Amino acid sequence: MVKLVMVRHGESTANALNQYTGWNNVGLTQEGIVQAHVAAKKLKGFEFDHVHTSVLKRAIITAYIIQDELNLNYVPITKSWRLNERHYGALRGLNKDRTRREYGVSQVHLWRRSFYSIPPQLQTPDPNVGPYKYLDRRSMPVAESLYQAYQRIIPYYVDQVAPRLLDGKNQLIVAHGSTIRALIKYIEGISDQDIDGVEVANGEPLVYDFDSKLNIINSNRTKK
Repeated sequence: MVKLVMVRHGESTANALNQYTGWNNVGLTQEGIVQAHVAAKKLKGFEFDHVHTSVLKRAIITAYIIQDELNLNYVPITKSWRLNERHYGALRGLNKDRTRREYGVSQVHLWRRSFYSIPPQLQTPDPNVGPYKYLDRRSMPVAESLYQAYQRIIPYYVDQVAPRLLDGKNQLIVAHGSTIRALIKYIEGISDQDIDGVEVANGEPLVYDFDSKLNIINSNRTKK
């Protein structure tokens, strides 16, 4: 049996302000730091052979806190833009309640929760926001649906995470709400429609036990 653990970063400053974040590179609040420590305490006794995170500091800081708490600082960590939160385009930095008033509750729900709906796009990529230096300029997004984010997230999982799991090595992914929703969809085979109802809380470890062929034996994820 091998374990995959996924943790959404602790509360960010944008979370606290109820703002769309996406690729904006914001830090953690004090509450977010506490949540990261609590997540680590819930993982006491777990051993990981590799840690994976995005190139956004809210996820990186959370990963570092967990590694430190578990005395696993020596474990290799890979930071990849492919594990970034999905890009919220022109919504980045806006208050979510304000957009509900401006665009309507139903439209905002589609942008936030549906698999295919794309938020309002930027006119051009913004090179001053997010880890654009890691990308070919032609690959810079101006907004992403969850489906589009899925197209970059799952190849990373297939290439970098699954082979290590197949080798019997426990893996930890510390990332973002949409990143983890995409991974849950893939791992559990959730439909395009049903992924709408999947929520991922800040700092709550999701644990999957797999057999030697990566079939799920057990999971602590609460399904509605």
